[in-house]
Amino acid sequence: MSRISELFGVEASAHVDWRDLVERQHCPYLDRKCLKVRKSQAEISIGTCSIRYGRAAAVVIICPFRLLERKQVFTDCLHLLTLHEPGNELHIVTEIAVPGGSVDYFLVSANGRRVIDFVGIELQTLDTTGTLWPERQRFLLSMGLPVSEYDAGSSKGFGMNWKMTAKTILVQLHHKVETFQGINKHLALVIQDCLLDYMRREFNFRHLQPARLGDPMHIHAYGLGRDGGGFRLGLRDRLSTDTKGISACLGLQASPNIELEEVVRLLEAKISDKTLLTL
Repeated sequence: MSRISELFGVEASAHVDWRDLVERQHCPYLDRKCLKVRKSQAEISIGTCSIRYGRAAAVVIICPFRLLERKQVFTDCLHLLTLHEPGNELHIVTEIAVPGGSVDYFLVSANGRRVIDFVGIELQTLDTTGTLWPERQRFLLSMGLPVSEYDAGSSKGFGMNWKMTAKTILVQLHHKVETFQGINKHLALVIQDCLLDYMRREFNFRHLQPARLGDPMHIHAYGLGRDGGGFRLGLRDRLSTDTKGISACLGLQASPNIELEEVVRLLEAKISDKTLLTL
């Protein structure tokens, strides 16, 4: 069994035209060319969404865009827009800078072009070590595609960087959640359930509890379940906390004192008909 679980959004066991799929390099979750490219060949998209890893061959998501299936992660954050009202439009805005970095997505409730409310949404999947390329090429070879013998025969492998992935996201979240708490808004971290399980084992999560609307920091954990001919993303667990629930020892140096008006200004500059959330 190949360790490649999904390639360009299609389960590895599916009976499809793999040659066409690889040539198009299309990501169904972004509806554009896959953004994961080879460092040495930027014109080639890798396309690996998830892999099988460990003795149990669990399916592990390694591309954050895989979490965008059906835009479910956004609809699951609608309740965090506490000021949203019928008639308002919903927008998805990408990459807004806040202290400590930038936030992947904002789900915005707007009246015309005026921002009424927003939720910050961060996507985090497992980082890998080593290289997946030989495994990908061996899979395509098994599907009858011509690939380099050098690539397919390479003994180079890959691993999962559990510790660094978990620690990095906690570091990045620390001041961001202070920012959102300071302006009375919500920040949601979207991860896979297996990563949440690891974080619970390895970090102090006793401050986290079943999700409460009043908390600024929310964690939404998703699993990949079977659905007919493929995998389907589904919400498995929701937790929440505040700044005290994110360990202070993981703090960054950036100041969290950003004004609400500044975030609104940045969002209003980016919302347009193209950012409208359509289901």
